[in-house]
Amino acid sequence: RDMRFAVLYLAVLLVGNGAAQNLELPKLPYEYNALEPVINEATMRVHHLGHHAAYLNTVNSALTALRQNETTKHLAKMGIDRLLQHLSEVPPELAGPVRNGGGGFVNHVLFWNSMRTGGFGLMEHTALAQRINKDFGSFLGFKDAFTAQAVRLFGSGWAWLVADTKDGLSLAVVTTPNQDTPAMQEGKVPILGLDLWEHAYYLQYKNQRAEYVAGWWGLVDWYSVEKRYQELVVAAKGAGAGGADGEL
Repeated sequence: RDMRFAVLYLAVLLVGNGAAQNLELPKLPYEYNALEPVINEATMRVHHLGHHAAYLNTVNSALTALRQNETTKHLAKMGIDRLLQHLSEVPPELAGPVRNGGGGFVNHVLFWNSMRTGGFGLMEHTALAQRINKDFGSFLGFKDAFTAQAVRLFGSGWAWLVADTKDGLSLAVVTTPNQDTPAMQEGKVPILGLDLWEHAYYLQYKNQRAEYVAGWWGLVDWYSVEKRYQELVVAAKGAGAGGADGEL
């Protein structure tokens, strides 16, 4: 399982370390038909090989343009996650491609790696489960809140479970339009995301988004989500913040 995570995040880590090279499309951690019947193979192929790849091409073109200019090449070395927090420094003609292509790239990496065949339940004793109970009253309270926001989101976008590193790793359900990521705001770390663009479900569910959302819950890999949250807990303690209000 650790190897699976390593393969998925390899491209992101390389750029995050300042490597002056393009991002690469990560392989899925499962076969294209592995999420059936909730998400069929045709949808997965179009989504991954078509849409995710298109976002990748968009952001890579923008990164290449940034590298070719002496005044902006330092931006390309930031790593895509950090660059998305510095969009105000990106030239206007490249800000859109970085925002949409870069956001689309990182959002989909998280999305793919938050699902598995048959899902994986959240263990009650974990730090994440305890925090969900604290912030939402219960897991059902969280699930209802997430579902409600996902179903009523107007147009294309995402629903997220976000941890706030500046507020004791508190949790919140938020939505973002288009390919924006909560991580564009410093301190906000998405640990679970649901793609609500029609390309994520329309081939199979047509305009029945609520059915797609309901089925998706059975695919969530809570082992992976908890792992992300636990890494934030460890980082906070390592920084001497104790999970309180320090920056990770």
